[in-house]
Amino acid sequence: MRAVRLTGERVIVRPADARDVPSIVAFYRRNRRHFAPWEPVRAAGFFTAAHWRKQERADRADARAQRSLRMFLFERARPERVIGTVSFSNFVRGSFHACHLGYALDEQSQGRGLMTEALDLAIEHAFGVMNLHRIMANYVPRNRRSARLLGRLGFRIEGRAKEYLLIAGRWQDHVLTSRVNRSWRP
Repeated sequence: MRAVRLTGERVIVRPADARDVPSIVAFYRRNRRHFAPWEPVRAAGFFTAAHWRKQERADRADARAQRSLRMFLFERARPERVIGTVSFSNFVRGSFHACHLGYALDEQSQGRGLMTEALDLAIEHAFGVMNLHRIMANYVPRNRRSARLLGRLGFRIEGRAKEYLLIAGRWQDHVLTSRVNRSWRP
């Protein structure tokens, strides 16, 4: 898979490279409390450079093998500072051509439309270059920000899954949404 670099008016979305590791670690450390209600419980090692050096190499291999694509979000005005993440995971081809979408934004960067801009770029890439037919995104029902964001991006609610993911140390229900690529081609 060729190198991905998605550039918008205010954001850059791209996979990490080894030089980004300190900024990734800083991003997760400063948002540890902010992300805690919406993510799995993270082991202490998750917040270390050693973990992210290894993860960056694994992410690169997964992208080459077309298993997943993890990218990080940077403001164009500060391209050295990670402010978010966008990931497409669990790629399935064959008769499905689908994946799951995950995302997180720095607490201090919220409310400015940066994630909407980043996801517009990323979804266009997933539907166009990657030729996916369906992107699924799921959220904890009380996460109103995610509900509004996905609605703005054209995701439609398909149902609700009981005890869907182990989030914040307990099994939590999720609202299931998806967006379909109406221009998909075989």
